[in-house]
Amino acid sequence: MIIYNVTINIDDSVHDQWVNWMKDKHIPEILATGKFTEAKMVRVLIVEEMGGTTYSIQYFTESKEMLERYYQEDAPKFREEGMRLFGDKMLAFRTELELVHEFKR
Repeated sequence: MIIYNVTINIDDSVHDQWVNWMKDKHIPEILATGKFTEAKMVRVLIVEEMGGTTYSIQYFTESKEMLERYYQEDAPKFREEGMRLFGDKMLAFRTELELVHEFKR
């Protein structure tokens, strides 16, 4: 399992608009590509010196190949929309993670 993690710091001035867009449009549209099985949106509890609120959105996919297909076929239009709507009010960085083992109680 591969986790595509997108960490985003969003400026307070557009926070609510961004959260609604993420929950109602952006994440559902990414899942609708069929390349991810689920997504989780979590708020980072550490307060950033630069201000704003930081979130981590984790998209789960079965393989690195499927993630590569997402990058080639879908990512550019999604990134462009985010930049068009929020510009410099949104700072994002991306990380690829591989699930090694899952522990449950």
